[in-house]
Amino acid sequence: MNNAQSAAIIKSLCKRRGITISSLLLACGIRKSLMYDMEKRDWTPSAEILESIADYLDCSVDYLLGRTDEPAVNRGPAGHIDNEGEKT
Repeated sequence: MNNAQSAAIIKSLCKRRGITISSLLLACGIRKSLMYDMEKRDWTPSAEILESIADYLDCSVDYLLGRTDEPAVNRGPAGHIDNEGEKT
């Protein structure tokens, strides 16, 4: 994962939705230095932080990570994965 790229995606989503970075971080209970740390210190946020941001911005974590160009969240039935990796 390129942390600077993820920070840019987060900033872009906020701008498109009229949300300030400060309000995003405050609403998600995340420290104010997150974006700086991602961009300048190559700090990798935890899965919980990314999930919180994705939920707030109504996009997928994969989109924040730059793994897809489609921000939509797959909201289909979750199902259960058994011990052999099969969905039941």
